[in-house]
Amino acid sequence: MLSWAWLLGGAFLGWALGANDASNVFGTAVGARAVRFRTAAIYLCIFVTLGAFLQGSEGIHTLGSLSTGVTIQSAFTTAFTAALSVAALTVLKLPVSTSQAVVGAIIGISLALGDRPNWGSLPKIMLCWVGTPVGAMIISVILYLVLGRIWDWTTDRVGLHVIDSLESGGLIVAGAYGAYALGANNIANVVGVFAPLAPFNNMDPRVLAALGAAAVCLGVVTYSKRVMFTVGQNLVPLEPFTAFIAVLAHAVTVHIYAMVGVPVSTSQAIVGAVLGIGLIKGVQSVNTKVLLKIVIGWVSTPISSGIVAFVFYKIVFGWIFPVA
Repeated sequence: MLSWAWLLGGAFLGWALGANDASNVFGTAVGARAVRFRTAAIYLCIFVTLGAFLQGSEGIHTLGSLSTGVTIQSAFTTAFTAALSVAALTVLKLPVSTSQAVVGAIIGISLALGDRPNWGSLPKIMLCWVGTPVGAMIISVILYLVLGRIWDWTTDRVGLHVIDSLESGGLIVAGAYGAYALGANNIANVVGVFAPLAPFNNMDPRVLAALGAAAVCLGVVTYSKRVMFTVGQNLVPLEPFTAFIAVLAHAVTVHIYAMVGVPVSTSQAIVGAVLGIGLIKGVQSVNTKVLLKIVIGWVSTPISSGIVAFVFYKIVFGWIFPVA
């Protein structure tokens, strides 16, 4: 029973991911006032769970290979301290990378244990951090140029009622796909550090992934609305069609990394996609102050998470409850 109690750290991280990262799936749609928050939350919970259950175990090995000494205490600390970093930036209404928070915590705990992190895995992960927003930006531009012609042709031939239905339906479909990709890619951040440890290593990974998805859904329902408008409305003003392009580009990007088996940030993907729209509309449309705050959040996330994890582990499991 005590072993299961350690999973509360993962539950906290799942809640934080749902409150922050999951909101970015429908953030542009809600920010554009094309989809109601309640509708977005329902679709998020359904498709995050499906993605986690069907493809959620792919990225677990990548994160596990970064740490050289995994115990139940270090797994709990990784999840708990990463969640603290994500929750703090969520309160500040900033999208933050849960993947970066987890990696920072793993490195911090490895140093606290006196182990040398597996630095050989880090370049691959960091390359994906850079590639996520850049790739999403490129995909966003391509989709806008291709689908924009089809959209213009269609809207010239149908009425406003049909256009409204197409906009809301397209945003829901793209958001559902994005939610699926989130579950498939990011659930490894929530439960991946626990998977190699008893009793979780005897479980079907899909069941463990589904448990993590339940925590994500709780974060979506209780707190995600606050972050949606930062990306969906404040960074680049979006109308429903450009919001659809941003969500679709984000979903394609995250799903590609899910199939590769590397957990990446949905926040970085959606921001990159929105910036792609901003480049097409003109650089002057990008709110540089909001962009700077987002970038500062990304840079500070792994550093702050690593420091918090190092200090937390040293105090709690080094002095107060020393691990033999």
